[in-house]
Amino acid sequence: LKVSDLHEIFYATYGNPQGLPVVVLHGGPGAGFNEGMAAPFDLKLWNVVMFDQRGSMRSKPFGCMEENTPAHSVADIEKLRNHLGIDKWVVSGGSWGSALALLYGQSHPESCLGFILRGVWLVREQDYLHLFYGMGKIFPEAYQYVVDVIPKEERADLLGAAYKRVMDADPEVYLPITKAFMHFDALAATRLPNPGFVESLVGNEKLCLSVMKAFCYYAKHRFFLKDNQILSEMSRIAHLPSIIIHGRRDAICLPEMAYLLHRHWEGSRLWMIPDGGHSASDPSIGEALTKAAETFAQEFVKEIRF
Repeated sequence: LKVSDLHEIFYATYGNPQGLPVVVLHGGPGAGFNEGMAAPFDLKLWNVVMFDQRGSMRSKPFGCMEENTPAHSVADIEKLRNHLGIDKWVVSGGSWGSALALLYGQSHPESCLGFILRGVWLVREQDYLHLFYGMGKIFPEAYQYVVDVIPKEERADLLGAAYKRVMDADPEVYLPITKAFMHFDALAATRLPNPGFVESLVGNEKLCLSVMKAFCYYAKHRFFLKDNQILSEMSRIAHLPSIIIHGRRDAICLPEMAYLLHRHWEGSRLWMIPDGGHSASDPSIGEALTKAAETFAQEFVKEIRF
């Protein structure tokens, strides 16, 4: 779908075209979607829509940071809804996808039926700096891989050093930091060791660059948001139903964020998963997402046509 003179976004739909519509937003930013993200939704009941955000993975031009902000992504979601002829939809996302879901809802509450969120991220300055500086206290061995690829004289500003490298066109410059950070992030995402999962991500050089470039670019510009913007605008969607799923052992998006969101959202349902981590691939998180989808399907059954 062409969304500007410069950008085209890659999208796909799964399931029942007449079913309950849901747009599932990927994280990163920059990670792109995969078919597994549709797994929680019964495809006989749901019309699942997913897309790669600007510059991400299969969207064109790849890695382009021009005209690439959360506001652009919010506008793209609305363009995609109109393009598909959908009146209203459920909005779902995890990690950065949860933040984008909230930003979209706050801009277009009239287009939303409700929200299923996982691994809530509020995008305050302390939240994205945690990924560069705080998370290393929990996973010091993996963090050392990131530190080791940056010269000692640049380590006082790891974000700035990483940003400089990911914006370079030379793979010899950007690959070491993108792969090191993906290794660090993937280890932190899963509650239990999962070497196959980590290796599959680190081995995907395009994914490593896509995520790291978008994250560093957004973080360098404070994600183009006012600090605490998401919580301060919650009144705009306070009337809409929501299920918030968060792993108690999430080291990337700390559980406090889900609790704060719940406190700012009267009527929201917070499911804190005792043994859950960050990733939707954690069995207990996946089970909770499936239960949330079943719950919403029952509540919005009138929206489903067979």
